[in-house]
Amino acid sequence: MDENARVWDLTDSSDADGDEKAGFSIRSHSSKKDRLTGEIKRKEYVCSKQGTYCRPEAEGRVRKRRRVKVRQDCKARIGVVKCPESNKYSISLFEEVHNHSLTTPDKVHLLRSHRDVRESRKALKIDRLGVVNIPTHPPVSNLEVQAGGMENIGCINKDFYDWEMNMRTQLLEHDVELLSEHFGAEKRKNESFYFKMEADSSGRLTNLFWADSTSRRAYKFYGDVIVFNTTYSTNRYGLVFSPLIGVSNHGQTIILACAFLSKETTESFVWLFDQFKNAMPGPPPKMIITDYDAAMTKAIVQALPTTYHRLCVWHILNKFSEKVNPPTLRDRFSNLNACIWEIDTTIEFESKWLTLITENGLNDHPWLSSIYDLRDKWVPAYVKHVFSAGMSSSKQPESSHAFFKPYVSRKNSLMDFVVRFERGLAKQRHEELYADHVDRNEKPASLLETSMETQVAGLYTKALYQKFQIEELKSLKCFLQCTTSDDRQRVYKVTERIKPGVSKVKEVVYDVSADLASCSCKHLEFCGIPCRHVLAFLKHEQVEYLPDKYLLKRWMQRAKSALVFDCDAIKIKDHVDRCVLMRRSTLSKLAITLIDSASMSEEAGKLLLETLQGVQEKIESMGQAIGHAQGSGKAVASDSQTVTLMDPLRVRVKGKEKAMGKLKRWCTECSSFPGNNDDTTQSMPNTQSSPILSLMDEFDIYATASSHPVL
Repeated sequence: MDENARVWDLTDSSDADGDEKAGFSIRSHSSKKDRLTGEIKRKEYVCSKQGTYCRPEAEGRVRKRRRVKVRQDCKARIGVVKCPESNKYSISLFEEVHNHSLTTPDKVHLLRSHRDVRESRKALKIDRLGVVNIPTHPPVSNLEVQAGGMENIGCINKDFYDWEMNMRTQLLEHDVELLSEHFGAEKRKNESFYFKMEADSSGRLTNLFWADSTSRRAYKFYGDVIVFNTTYSTNRYGLVFSPLIGVSNHGQTIILACAFLSKETTESFVWLFDQFKNAMPGPPPKMIITDYDAAMTKAIVQALPTTYHRLCVWHILNKFSEKVNPPTLRDRFSNLNACIWEIDTTIEFESKWLTLITENGLNDHPWLSSIYDLRDKWVPAYVKHVFSAGMSSSKQPESSHAFFKPYVSRKNSLMDFVVRFERGLAKQRHEELYADHVDRNEKPASLLETSMETQVAGLYTKALYQKFQIEELKSLKCFLQCTTSDDRQRVYKVTERIKPGVSKVKEVVYDVSADLASCSCKHLEFCGIPCRHVLAFLKHEQVEYLPDKYLLKRWMQRAKSALVFDCDAIKIKDHVDRCVLMRRSTLSKLAITLIDSASMSEEAGKLLLETLQGVQEKIESMGQAIGHAQGSGKAVASDSQTVTLMDPLRVRVKGKEKAMGKLKRWCTECSSFPGNNDDTTQSMPNTQSSPILSLMDEFDIYATASSHPVL
């Protein structure tokens, strides 16, 4: 053999594709490095079937995993040593003959040494696709079509799933560290980002609270009513996810803050509410709606003493099927439902409730007695006088949980959850952005073409204007009769015709000194929109335009037109790095255009490939230079704003064990409460990379590429 042919430059990979078609797989067998420089002086590669399987099987032992034997004592190998003069490697040992049949060319891509998930992952961007709720299999299938066959991808489906498992294993005990770094980076990007972590005596995370600038600004405009509800099955540790939710001027659900709690105790809830008050600009909310929980109730009394606490009607009604005899419930539920929802006065409710309970022999029912004692917390007749933004229950977060359910899984790490939750939050906020766009550029259709309707159409958002239209339209079926009149007030009996032979009667009281009309249905106080009965009165009084006292700014298009400052008089900026987004969009469009053009010609494709490879080398060298110059400073900044905590232990939550979106609902078809559906929460693949710092760089890209900052 020619001596020149025996010299091998390991940096030359031009013949790599040809070498991979030889029909056998290789593995590294031994190597020797220089003790001072660490350079490889000698290396030996052997056939993957080298050696024998000599591990003895324990007598009587049955293995759950029965591995196949691939070693056949093959002697084929190649050894190289480094030549000091040429700085290249020369072949020192070569055994060419194999003692087994070689793999055929159509199957060589299945050999283990021929498969590499890293390059395929870069082309597939599987880590980013996992963040936007796309599982592994569909993108792999798409890549197969683009590559012209599975054999051209460079790996198989199993390699992707194995890679994901390896990443999860490497991230064990680094989850909180990664999340802390991530929140610290968000804080450095925008000082308005707020987060707080609490640990136990052993340094393990127990409670976590965070809110971004967008949520903090939203609280200033929509923080009058919040809904607080806990949910489970969102992370691998069993921590309870506790979002605080509000309603925007479009009637859409918005996230005001989020928290993870290890325990549902009074102390944990007090800590959460204290952090919420510290983070949010403005006074505490006027009303908070929750499910019934003794610890939560005590915490609200301690932390939010001026906030009206209301219990969720929907959750209470949902428990009727568990607490009350089903035949009795089936026969009388419609009457109970009417008693709860259709009665306006407390005296009438108490009378009707006691009558129904007595007729059905439920006077001694312990659960019914307990919820009756709490009637001032959940029955609409008792709570409608307090503004609730039209929310009668904490069912609002249930719809929010259903929206976010595809983005999360009980297998998530905390970092997984935050990044994927961010994607769902960005989509939710984009819907609000689109609603703002519609209000600014589209004029809603008019039904009655009255001056009042035109006025409200220019002030309210489209969603609230449509609700006003319904009330105004139904006011045409209302007829007034003055029953009492004096110098202080006038009382009117308002009869609404529902259908022929059926009508409802309400009472409207007009305060002369305040020049304000109020209705017994309390719709204005509860929802912030005048009811049909008040509108009928205003038309009766020939009021052409709706007075300002009946208009609520939080429902208007200009609800968010104000500067927001925190408790330290620092402006809360809703900051988004638009420069990065625009630069990324421009580069992506140009790259797609070039690839489409170059794909039609072999010469053009080769030119583009060579050019891109040269550009890639320059960009990588620029990144290494910047990282070397700023690396130490970045580490100090990160450490100064980040507390090193350990991952939380697996915790057990309370007995109610309520998973996202998994609650019993009333069936309108059979008029009964069906059993809980046994749908399992969709599991999303866990797609994290291994090194902590490189992972942080990737997650920073995710946060920057998003149209909104991370919550």
